[in-house]
Amino acid sequence: MAQVSVADGLMRTKPIDSLRQDAEGGGHGLERTLGPWSLVGLGIGAIIGAGLFSLTGIAAAENAGPAVVISFAIAALGCALAGMCYSELASMIPVSGSAYTYAYATMGEFVAWIIGWDLVLEYAVGAATVSVSWSKYVATLLQDWGITLPPRLLHSPFETVPLADGSTVHGLVNLPAVLILCLISLLLMRGVRESTRVNSVIVVVKIAVVLAVVGVGLFYVKAQNYVPFIPENTGTFGEYGWSGIMRAAGVVFFAYIGFDAVSTAAQEVKNPQRTMMVGILGSLAVCTVLYIAFAAVLTGLVPYASMKGDAAPVATAIRQTPFPWLQTLVTLGVIAGFTTVMLVLLYGQSRVFFSMANDGLLPRVFAVVHPTWRTPYRSNLFFMVFSALLGGLTPISTLGHMTSIGTLLAFIIVCAGVVIMRRTHPDEKRGYRVPLVPLVPAAGILVCLGMMLSLDGETWLRLVVWLVIGLAIYFGYGRRHSRVGRAAAG
Repeated sequence: MAQVSVADGLMRTKPIDSLRQDAEGGGHGLERTLGPWSLVGLGIGAIIGAGLFSLTGIAAAENAGPAVVISFAIAALGCALAGMCYSELASMIPVSGSAYTYAYATMGEFVAWIIGWDLVLEYAVGAATVSVSWSKYVATLLQDWGITLPPRLLHSPFETVPLADGSTVHGLVNLPAVLILCLISLLLMRGVRESTRVNSVIVVVKIAVVLAVVGVGLFYVKAQNYVPFIPENTGTFGEYGWSGIMRAAGVVFFAYIGFDAVSTAAQEVKNPQRTMMVGILGSLAVCTVLYIAFAAVLTGLVPYASMKGDAAPVATAIRQTPFPWLQTLVTLGVIAGFTTVMLVLLYGQSRVFFSMANDGLLPRVFAVVHPTWRTPYRSNLFFMVFSALLGGLTPISTLGHMTSIGTLLAFIIVCAGVVIMRRTHPDEKRGYRVPLVPLVPAAGILVCLGMMLSLDGETWLRLVVWLVIGLAIYFGYGRRHSRVGRAAAG
């Protein structure tokens, strides 16, 4: 048996031929049913959600002022540069797994594991975080309709709930969060075609809501709210000025998270060489236009300073218009937005684990495909339980920044992967080619790195702790069961 050094083992890559076999069938059992419009809808479904409706006001109030529109443009630039790199690699390696698969083919197993584990932070933990917000909005809407849910069933056991008589009790479980995560997971188990149809309907609803807010709110914008457009820096990095714009870009970057989930569907797409680019860049382009228009109207309706600490700045802004029905419409739009975000994030998570299990880095159970539904239903089931426990029992309040920094790290590796693949596999067929390589990938790395560095030290610490846990699992299980490693050992 051949001896493989530790360094060589960590750097071993998955051969392109092996990836091509997976893409062409390879016994994976997934069904190619998605077209370009399904992918665009999938991307928009993941992107428009919690970030737009909650972080826009916070970033404006605490970091950038009305110049938050510039922050959205910077974040979009980083996403566009990374999106082009995603499109090339997805057309070249049309296999489930997203950044994990690309890293495995370019930088080796160790980096691939880090990204695969990192994506759990973006997808599963992100879905659990969104479910808590979804629960709060649903409870508020039901209360407006005269239906009051027991407060102990809307909070985790670690939260104290004030009652109407002035007393306090501890929560039991955030039941609506648990129920929505279970329902979405069951839908995903049933089939990708059914899931994308539901997603497409909800996407139309929430785009209509965003357009309604922009169209109606535009007539009530006050020009004085835009002065000063770029507030003077307070002397602290990240508090207004250009450093504040960059800090806000790192914060609102969370609002763009999700377009990369389109690449996890590569193994279920018809003609992925052409369709992946349309899905990734198309969804990103639509959302960028909507985001900048939305941010401009929001900061024009309400003075940016008044939105500090406001968890629902959109509702506050809509009160500046004489249309009470618009606030209900926005609440429905927010709920719809959260629903599709959870659907696409949990979809992407199951496909990443499906790929990692196929490679032997995780137990084979995550790669089992249902004989009728043609979905990795056991992976869906696992993350239904995992995310429901987080959403129902944990008061998740700080994972927004954590999700952003994890995603930015994945984007940097994808951009680097394009440069590496151009040198190591220059003749491989590419359905889409990034222009001006290595300048475009290098620009993507710099923009994303700039946003990472603008985030606070606690966020970096949490990322390190999460990666340490992942490394323990890799060295304890993944490295010893790797299919590529066993093939190399002979």
